[in-house]
Amino acid sequence: MADSWADPWLAIIGIGEDGMAGLPAARHAELARAEVIFGGPRHLALVNAGDRGRAWPVPFSVEPVLAERGRRVAVLASGDPFWFGAGATLAARLEPGEWLAHPAPSTFSLAASRLGWRLEQVSCLGLHAAPFERLTPSLSAQGRAICLLRDGPAAGALARWLVGRGFGASALHVMEALGGPRERIRTVGAADFAFTDVAAPVAVAIAMSGAPGLGRASGLPDETFIHDGQITKRPVRALTLSALAPRPGERLWDLGAGSGSISAEWCLAGGRAVAVETRADRAATIRANAQALGLDHLLRIVEGEAPAALAGLPPPDAVFIGGGAHAALLDHLWALLPPGTRIVANGVTLETETLLAAWHGQKGGELLRIELATAAPLGSMRGWRPARPVVQWSVTR
Repeated sequence: MADSWADPWLAIIGIGEDGMAGLPAARHAELARAEVIFGGPRHLALVNAGDRGRAWPVPFSVEPVLAERGRRVAVLASGDPFWFGAGATLAARLEPGEWLAHPAPSTFSLAASRLGWRLEQVSCLGLHAAPFERLTPSLSAQGRAICLLRDGPAAGALARWLVGRGFGASALHVMEALGGPRERIRTVGAADFAFTDVAAPVAVAIAMSGAPGLGRASGLPDETFIHDGQITKRPVRALTLSALAPRPGERLWDLGAGSGSISAEWCLAGGRAVAVETRADRAATIRANAQALGLDHLLRIVEGEAPAALAGLPPPDAVFIGGGAHAALLDHLWALLPPGTRIVANGVTLETETLLAAWHGQKGGELLRIELATAAPLGSMRGWRPARPVVQWSVTR
């Protein structure tokens, strides 16, 4: 097996629709000396892999590549192998000196170059095997997105999905076989989509026009979520998320998750969440909210009661206790969580308020009493209708 950067056994090669013609001489040489070449059937045909070709298994797995360790192996991927490609999956299983990668222009780069779009201002999504709801967080009245799709009919399905969410006025640039001799680009409004001959590989660039989309600040409207009334209301949710301070890549434990609104907004901020909920019907509601917002790959639901339900979970960066705080749970968390973990607990009962005040006295942090009122009819006039006060304790372990 090769043990230096100079002599890796695996070459990960990005290839475009122009095949060998678009590859430099050095890539031709790597393919010529490869004993085995992995790729999709289309990729293998583009380089005339012949008997050396190995199509990816279905369902996808990199195990066949790893089984060839020690031989000269090439892996072909569309465009940039590290942008919705097999590159990162392979690299995670290999030592640095075992592989080298040679990216080609990605489909996203080709699409942006055809349209004159600033790629850094465009949402780029791989929807080959993911639901269209993954696009939901990116929807906005003037947003732009480029989506890789699994096949031609998916372009029409995406148009219908956009119409159903109030974005029928969006312009869709349907892009087939970008960068190759079969390249074709057609533009149509989502509501007017009628193409029946779209062929893979296909990407759709969306110039959005329609509803405002999701706000970026914490505290989305309560009607954003399915709920049975068990939801951290918008103003309190905004204050709670501010105290939790989500950061990209961090993990939240949301204990007593109710509708999952805190977990969902945490994920929208770039993190991952585990929502722990005792009631099966509310766990189903959390799941429905995650799917509707395109967050089901980021939000895990655990049915059970903390602390027992926490066994085996990956450690969090922050914990929110939205209901059911009690001394045994706080004792367990304080012993379990590593230093630096942020804890936020909300309470509305006198008993919970007393508990949180006592822990604040012992452990420090910040104790906040949130009292809100909304304007409501009062006879022929209006008056303030107060909500139940919420006591919030936040602390860093």
